[in-house]
Amino acid sequence: MNLNLAEQHVRRAGAGAILLALASIFLGIGRGLRRPAAGTAGRFTVWLRRPLFLLLTGTGYFALCWRLWRPLPVAISRPLRAAALIAGSLLYFPGLALVLWSRLTLAEMYYVSGSFGAQLFTGHRLITGGPFAYVRHPMYLGILLVALGGLLLYRTWTFVFLLANVPALVIRACREEAALAEAFGEQWATYCEQVPPWLPQIRVS
Repeated sequence: MNLNLAEQHVRRAGAGAILLALASIFLGIGRGLRRPAAGTAGRFTVWLRRPLFLLLTGTGYFALCWRLWRPLPVAISRPLRAAALIAGSLLYFPGLALVLWSRLTLAEMYYVSGSFGAQLFTGHRLITGGPFAYVRHPMYLGILLVALGGLLLYRTWTFVFLLANVPALVIRACREEAALAEAFGEQWATYCEQVPPWLPQIRVS
């Protein structure tokens, strides 16, 4: 197949896949806004319950991503383009699948958090199945894979920006872990002993 055509098909499929994942995330946020909040960690968690705040920050974030959708000033050879297409696909699409799997596994327990704080719901349950049986933060791991794969597939400044946000994801993970530790105590401690935060354990039998 012509390389230009292959890149075009993969990039279109990638756009459709990320829209599906985002739709699921936005649906989860909308449902979370209707549920009573309980445990929190960090400052300014009250803003996570303000629809206007979520709308403005979300709009600003995606507007910046749109603004940065400019090609990187790099020219690569045809063999490297083919390699980037393959490697990018092997990172990007599994990353999106991991994000969506995590979101669906969390179900009604899902809600947005931020670097400044995280919140739980009344009657919150600790989710340890699905991708959470392998790593404690599969959604954030998926986002990292998407950013790396997207950089190879699309080669735009948007994915450089997304990679630059990885430290913020680590902070968000810490906020969420603090809230979960407060809410679930020994159950959370046992879970942390069994499941690593970011990379799955390779067990050799």
